[in-house]
Amino acid sequence: MSDISDARLLKAERRRRGFLLFGAVILVAALAYGGWWLLSARFSEVTDDAYVAGNIVAVTSRENATVIALYADNTQAVRRGQLLIEMDPQVAEVTMRAAEANLARAVRAVHGTFASADSYSAQLKQAEVTLAQAQSDYQRRQSALAGAVSGEELGHARDAVAAAEAAVNAARGGLDQAQSGIAGVDVAHNPDVLAAEAQLRAAAIALAHMKIVAPVDGVVAQRTVQVGQRVNAGAPLMAVVPLSNVWVDANFKEVQLARMRIGQPVRITTDLYGSKVAYHGHIAGMGAGSGSAFAVLPPQNASGNWIKIVQRVPVRVALDPAELQENPLRIGLSVSATVDVHEQSGPRVAGATPASVMRGDTGEDVSAKVDALVRKILAANSMPKQ
Repeated sequence: MSDISDARLLKAERRRRGFLLFGAVILVAALAYGGWWLLSARFSEVTDDAYVAGNIVAVTSRENATVIALYADNTQAVRRGQLLIEMDPQVAEVTMRAAEANLARAVRAVHGTFASADSYSAQLKQAEVTLAQAQSDYQRRQSALAGAVSGEELGHARDAVAAAEAAVNAARGGLDQAQSGIAGVDVAHNPDVLAAEAQLRAAAIALAHMKIVAPVDGVVAQRTVQVGQRVNAGAPLMAVVPLSNVWVDANFKEVQLARMRIGQPVRITTDLYGSKVAYHGHIAGMGAGSGSAFAVLPPQNASGNWIKIVQRVPVRVALDPAELQENPLRIGLSVSATVDVHEQSGPRVAGATPASVMRGDTGEDVSAKVDALVRKILAANSMPKQ
C-alpha cells in the first residue's frame, strides 16, 4: 500500500511541477509580449491591404489619321521623346501647303492695300490742286462779272468747283477705306496676315502630330492600335507606365489613423520579393475619405438595416527611387506596410503641391520652324522698293 501511495504522491508532484512550469512559460511569454508591445508594437501600425500604384500615361491620337508604323510594343522600355507611332502625313502636308499659299496671298493683298492707299493719296493731292484752281478761276470770273465775263461762263466755273470738290471727296473716301485696313500696323502685324499665319501654325502643329512620341520614360502597356488602323482624335493608342515613379496605397483602418502623421517612415515588403527585400518610404498623404465614400454606389447608412463596419482610408506612401531602381515594382502588386508612429510632430494633412507634378513630352516644338517659314514667305511676297 505504501508503494502505491508513494507513486500517487510522485505523480501529483510531477503534475504540480508541470502546471508551475506551464504557468511560468505563460508568464514569461506574457511579459515578453508586454515588453515587445510596450517598447515597439504600440509605435507601429501594420496592414497588408496595400498595393503598388502609379501613373498610367495615356498615349492618344491628336488628329484623325491612319497609322502607318509602330515603333514600340507592350513590355518594351521607352525613353521620353522616343518615336512610338507614325501617322500618314499626306493630308496634313497638303493642308500645310495650302496654309503657306494662303499666307502668301494675304501678304500680297495687304501690300496691294498699301499700294492702293498710296494711289488714293496721290489722287487726293491731285484733286485738291484741281479744286484750288477751279476755286481761283471762279473767284476771278466772279469779280469780273460786271463787263468782261458772261453769266454762262461764271456758271461753268461754279460747276467746275463743284466737280472738283466731288473729286476731292471721292479721293478722300477711297484713301480712308484703304487706310482702315492698314492703319497703325505694318504688313507682318496686319490682322489678315496674322490670321493666315495662325492657320499656318495650326497646320504645322497638325503635321507635327503625325509623329507621336513617348511622353515620359517608362514601359509600354495596353497597346490597342494596329498598323493601317484609322484612328480619331483622342482615341487611346497605348499607355506608358513610369515605373521609376510608383508609390504604395495602403488602406488602414480608421482606428489606426489617430497617430499617423505626414512624413512618418514606412517599411514596405512585397509578395514579389518576399521579406528579404524591404523598401523604405514615408507617408506622403492621406485620403480625403474612405474608399466606400468614393464608390460608384456609396452605402446608404440612413437605412434601418445599418450595421457598423470599420472603414479603411487610403494612405499614400512615397518610395525611395534608388530602391525602386534596384528592385523594380509593377503597378497592382500586393505589399505589406508598417508605419513607425514614434514621431508625432508632422502635420495630419499634406501641404499644397505644385500645380504640375508631372509634365510629359508632347512632341516636336514647331514654333521656331514656323517663325522662319513666316519670315521667308513675308520676304518672298514683299513688294520691291522703288
